[in-house]
Amino acid sequence: MTNSQAARDIDTSRPHSARMYDYYLGGKDHFEVDKQAAERVAEAYPAIFVCARENRAFMHRATRVLAREHGIRQWLDIGTGIPTEPNLHQVAQSVVADARVVYADNDPLVLKYAERLMRSSPEGRTTYIEADVNDPQALLNAPELAEVLDLDRPVALSLNALMHFVTDAQDPYGIVRRLLEVLPSGSALALSHCTPDFDADTWQKVTDIYTTAGTPVQFRSRQDVARFFDGLDLLDPGVTVGHRWRPDATDGDAPTDAEVSLWTGVGIKP
Repeated sequence: MTNSQAARDIDTSRPHSARMYDYYLGGKDHFEVDKQAAERVAEAYPAIFVCARENRAFMHRATRVLAREHGIRQWLDIGTGIPTEPNLHQVAQSVVADARVVYADNDPLVLKYAERLMRSSPEGRTTYIEADVNDPQALLNAPELAEVLDLDRPVALSLNALMHFVTDAQDPYGIVRRLLEVLPSGSALALSHCTPDFDADTWQKVTDIYTTAGTPVQFRSRQDVARFFDGLDLLDPGVTVGHRWRPDATDGDAPTDAEVSLWTGVGIKP
């Protein structure tokens, strides 16, 4: 699909989660329908902007840790969303210039801006696949993936703020197992997931807004998020609130757990 085809395929009649997330991050690649839905979320949960910011910050830190401390040189980032700099490959290539990254998303608007995801270092490689996490086999069989990633060498599977859009009826744990089982020992899972654990009533309101907009969601408890890491060796500090996962030194006041409401973790495949 070309970018012009992607533009024609964009549905502006109802909000889209990727475009709402772009609004939370202060981006400009969303439509009025997305802004209205995002503002309804913000009315119910004013800290959604903190949550989105901390999710990005976790992705940056997890990527750097995997590159510096665990020798990862390849990433498969699913649910990429609309590009927001620095993108994952820019973070990874700032540590290891030859890092290779495959991005995947199923939103035509992401494809429209995918050239932003392709600006690799000369030593590295990036590509973009239009694919749905609910069909992991089709994603894994995409020829673009094989052109960039060597599945005989460790790969970091990056699932940031994605799996809460996969309900239990869609077999989220089976999807993650299928993606991980093709990756060799030394590969990693980096995952973030919104949670109702700190304010169930507020997150029920957020659930209702997304579901009414046509995007079913299932926000999960810490115990349920930890299940995604079954069989993996969790890095310290385990599954923890996003801003508490290996935080960088900061002079500012840290947000509260309830404001962030995001479980995060990184596990290594034995």
